[in-house]
Order: sequence, then structure tokens, then C-alpha cells
Amino acid sequence: MSDFAPSNDPALRVAVIIGSARGGGSGLSVAEWFTGHVGHRTDIDLDVVDVAGLDLPVSMPGWDGLPAPAPGTQAVLADVSPRLAAAEAFVVVTPEYNHSFPASLKNLIDWHYTQWQAKPIGFVSYGGLSGGLRAVEQLRQVFAELHAMTVRDSVSLHGPWSGLGEDGRPLDPAVCEGAAKNMVDQLLWWGRALRTARAEHGM
Repeated sequence: MSDFAPSNDPALRVAVIIGSARGGGSGLSVAEWFTGHVGHRTDIDLDVVDVAGLDLPVSMPGWDGLPAPAPGTQAVLADVSPRLAAAEAFVVVTPEYNHSFPASLKNLIDWHYTQWQAKPIGFVSYGGLSGGLRAVEQLRQVFAELHAMTVRDSVSLHGPWSGLGEDGRPLDPAVCEGAAKNMVDQLLWWGRALRTARAEHGM
């Protein structure tokens, strides 16, 4: 799945989700590096969703007969939910906090359900010696429950070898760029296949 023949298919709509809302974190820099590296491709169309800019409460009114969400929450959902629904694939940019992924990312995931179904998910992770891989392994279980399909290859930025410099960019860009290409190629393959499957069979 690492190389693809040219295709006349429409560009795959990919939502890049920045999963950390922690102040002073590297999520935005990592996402900017990733989108800058793959943004020239004509076979994908990127939309960046930053959880730090989404005021979604942890409590979820409107579920199980509870009152509807507050107007402010409804306004946030009116913006982000259609963007997730329109996406045909996702790339999740996540750090690793205490051997897991950020609560802010899980909160966004849990506010939605059908938006993830029958779509591929790729990961760009960062943090310490593990490079966020433990967060990614746990996210694979979460997305499996939501009927999403996570691609095997991921991008892992881990110190001290291919971690982040002071500018938030990878220290070994050649290795990371190769990993990004492989991951996006797999995402594209699955995205096209699942696009066809959803059109023919629904979900």
C-alpha cells in the first residue's frame, strides 16, 4: 500500500484533529509540520480541527432524556459536527499523557458517534521515549468500538532520536517525512475503499 497509481477519484477529505488542549504544548507545531509536509498533495483535502478551540463540556446533556445542550455547546457542535461528518478520513495528532491520550481528545470523540463510522484513522503522535505510541494503541481500541478503521503505520516523534526541537519540528525530518507518506498512502487506500463501500452499502 505504499505506492499508488494516479487516480481520477476526487480528493479524499481528511480532518486533522489536534487532540491536546494543554497550554504550551506541541500539538499545534506538530500539526503544522504534518500539514505543511503533506498539504501539497492533490489527492487529499485537509481540514484542521483543534480541540483547544472547542468549548465542549465534559457533561453531555441531551443523552438519555436529559435536557438539551446549552446554546453555546449547540453552537460549537453546529460547527464541528458537520465537519467531522463530511470528512472521509481522519489524522489524529496526539501526545501521550500518563501512558494515555488527552481527555480533551476523548471528549471530542465521545460527543460524536456516526461521524467516525466506516472511515479510516491515521495517527501522528509525540512525547518522550515512547513517542506517544501507548496513546495510539489505546486510541485504536476506542475507534474500533466506533466502527472506524485505524491504519497500521503511524508517525511517532520520540526523543531523543526523532523527537521535537525547540521549534516543535521533528529533529529527524527525513525519517518522519517517510513515515508520514506511508501513513497517508495507507489512509488514502482505505479512504477510497470505504468511500465506495459506504456509497454502495451504507453504514
